[in-house]
Amino acid sequence: MKRRGGTRKSKTQVGAQERKTRHHICVKNYIKSHKPLALKLTSSRIIQVSNNLHFYERRGVIIMKFMDKDDFEKQNVFGTGQANTAYAKYFIGDSFLNPLTDPKCGLFLANVTFEPGCRNNWHIHHATKGGGQMLICTAGEGWYQEEGKEPVSLVPGTVIAIPPEVKHWHGAKKDSWFSHIAAEIPGENTSNEWCEPVTDEEYNRLG
Repeated sequence: MKRRGGTRKSKTQVGAQERKTRHHICVKNYIKSHKPLALKLTSSRIIQVSNNLHFYERRGVIIMKFMDKDDFEKQNVFGTGQANTAYAKYFIGDSFLNPLTDPKCGLFLANVTFEPGCRNNWHIHHATKGGGQMLICTAGEGWYQEEGKEPVSLVPGTVIAIPPEVKHWHGAKKDSWFSHIAAEIPGENTSNEWCEPVTDEEYNRLG
């Protein structure tokens, strides 16, 4: 359909453009209001950043997924660290480890970063007393799942207390980088048992 001055846009085209504009405005306002991203960004750079993020609003909380590593690093305030080569055989995809405390202090904390799609194998934290692990999610989005239970979506601020003797796995979502702080809970006769990988079929069912 035509009118004076050119071709008339369909409602679908107009709606898509409006959504894209609102998306960019949302990202721009979010960046300005959050110190970790309070950088001197040009309008073109803000649009570039927004195109690398998936914005959602869930109960008033804005959640971001990061596919671009450079943009993710701006939110990963505890640092990516070095390639996690010592445990690479227990992971699908690349992971990174940044120790935050000395194990000799009695409580070992490390920031673990997963590239999109990366996850560790099913595993169990054994202990005869105490033990287990705590995950404090810090950037991006990921998954946690215990054997026989539904997966839990992980976003910044999520805390997961993993009891000893529970088979589980955790890692990034397939469309986002992800980081969590892992805290090894002190206990007696503690050890980790690494089990089979999380298959692509299992993982892809999570969405």
